[in-house]
Amino acid sequence: MLAIRPFRRLWGVTYLCSIGDWLSLLALTGLASKLLASSYQWQSFSFALVVLTQLLPGILFAPIGGVLADRFDRRKVMVVCDLLRCTLFLSIAIVGTAWWLFIANFLVGSCALLWIPAKDSSVPNLLRRPDQVETANQLGLVMTYGISVVSGAGLFSVISAVGPALHVSTNSALGIANVIVVVNGLLYLSSAILIATRIPELSGRPSSGHTNKPDEDRPGFFAMFRDGLRFASVTPLVRGLMIGMIGAFAAAGAVVGTAKLYANSLLGGDAAFGMLFVAVFVGLATGMATAPKLARRLTHSRLFGVSIVVAGLSLVLVALAPHLGVALVAVAMVGGCAGVAFLTGMTIIGSQVEDAVRGRVLALQQSLMKIILFGATTAAPLLVGVVDIRTVTVFGRHLMIDGTRPVLLGAGILAAIVGVVAYRQMGDRSTAPILSGLVAAIRGTSTRISGLLITVEGDTQADTSAQAGRLVDALRAGGRDVLLASDPALDERRLRVLLDGADVAGARARALVAAAVRADLVERVVRPALDAGTLVVMERYVDSPLAHYSATGSVAASELEGLVDWATGRLRPDLTVLLDRAPDAALAPPTGPCAEDLPPGGPGINSVEHHWRVQRLLTEMAAADPDRYLVVDADGSEDDVADRVSAAVLPVLATRNVDLRLAGGGRATVEAS
Repeated sequence: MLAIRPFRRLWGVTYLCSIGDWLSLLALTGLASKLLASSYQWQSFSFALVVLTQLLPGILFAPIGGVLADRFDRRKVMVVCDLLRCTLFLSIAIVGTAWWLFIANFLVGSCALLWIPAKDSSVPNLLRRPDQVETANQLGLVMTYGISVVSGAGLFSVISAVGPALHVSTNSALGIANVIVVVNGLLYLSSAILIATRIPELSGRPSSGHTNKPDEDRPGFFAMFRDGLRFASVTPLVRGLMIGMIGAFAAAGAVVGTAKLYANSLLGGDAAFGMLFVAVFVGLATGMATAPKLARRLTHSRLFGVSIVVAGLSLVLVALAPHLGVALVAVAMVGGCAGVAFLTGMTIIGSQVEDAVRGRVLALQQSLMKIILFGATTAAPLLVGVVDIRTVTVFGRHLMIDGTRPVLLGAGILAAIVGVVAYRQMGDRSTAPILSGLVAAIRGTSTRISGLLITVEGDTQADTSAQAGRLVDALRAGGRDVLLASDPALDERRLRVLLDGADVAGARARALVAAAVRADLVERVVRPALDAGTLVVMERYVDSPLAHYSATGSVAASELEGLVDWATGRLRPDLTVLLDRAPDAALAPPTGPCAEDLPPGGPGINSVEHHWRVQRLLTEMAAADPDRYLVVDADGSEDDVADRVSAAVLPVLATRNVDLRLAGGGRATVEAS
């Protein structure tokens, strides 16, 4: 991911702005305390006032930020917002009054809510493939809530420690606070310069949607806002996503609002509160780290719904926890599921929502997060006060029962119900049981409990055909019967039936034909074989055709991947053998039925340069998913390459505990443990 230059630079900009965000929380809290030193009552509210003035813009300005991100050049939006943030922070140091500090902080938060949708909606456009969105979001969250937190706190401590030696003013404490505020403004200035001069790709948009229309033909501001709300309400995927977010944030708000009192109910005081706080963030980090691996075995919509349901059930366990040990484990589970849900939700928006409305969907998600969190955090303490405190004894231990228990119990049940509703709304048509799929995903095994799919991919059909046959022979040694599903493009009967005599010459038409052939083969041959427990070897399943079309630029890669996902029902190989061979200048043009699977008549389609591009794309696919790919050197004789393939595949099957044995009909069955 970091080899993609525009994304790497945006990641660096995210680092600067995230340091600025965390540093501003610390710096403005300290500065507000100094400016309100004359009033002890107001000074005690300094932190709450800083947080409140940063939360309020999310309620008011997040929808506006989404419309700006979809209507205007996102790079210009980000540059203007960063310049405004820089100016506002410098003005805080110059004006030096408490009332302006809170007003400027509110305006800084407003700029942030305009900046975030523009940045987040631009990320998918900087990547090479949609499947990289999840990793990009993961890196962004690690930067925002991990590296930047440590860096911001460290910078605050360093400036505070060395500040007295600088003698910045007669009032040293106030002067140091102002220095930190100025440094914060300079961070945003650096971000604006980098975005304006080093990341021009942020201005790029896909070649579809209203964003390419002349300004006079685009809908107005309020029309775009209304269209965004309508899109979210009528699109099942987005509607389910928002419903799930509402339940998750409501539960999170209940936890935040009752955390301190809940720690007291465990008779642990401040120490218990600190441990629970750490447990939540450890769980969040773990969930965000494991979400991509879980997503390889569960669809994103299923993973999103399941994670919210499990978070709700874990919150029920928190409400019923008799002592601190159980509570820590349950709270960590809540945090882990929340991390999975948040990252998965961001991935769904980035990879499955079209660019023309992505900014508004992200802004709606941000707005809902702020509103629900604010409302739930405010309502939870009020509900807690309704219940009288009682002390009971469980297994010889005293347990305080107060209003936090029923509030957390109700929040957990609500989250579980909303998770189920969200999953059903998102339209996941998978027939596999949710529980077995989740257990298999956690254990790291395939959700298919019977068959195993191995694909052979490569630049040329000659290589893949020969090596797929040799691999089947090697797996059949010892009496095994393995199904060979040949290159779908070679099945002339299917092609004739699908084409029905029509002259299909366009790139999109051929892509549709290739997808139709794969859909037919997967539905009628591959899936039944897998369900019967058969080991299936298939050549040129998805990756090779995608690489050929992408190398010519005849069809957008995102369109092809969406088409392939639909045609194959998101059936992914358990193992992919990539034949890595240096293209030869003497490569013959593709002929015969296999040519149906390649783009027609593109410039240089048979050139060495084209094959180098194809091989590079295939190698990048393997690098993006190393757990699934085996890259085999394909230079040399056919026999030598076959030996390398067998030597690579057989040990992997053994290490994955795949047991191949003969079923009643002589066909090999597979059990993955």
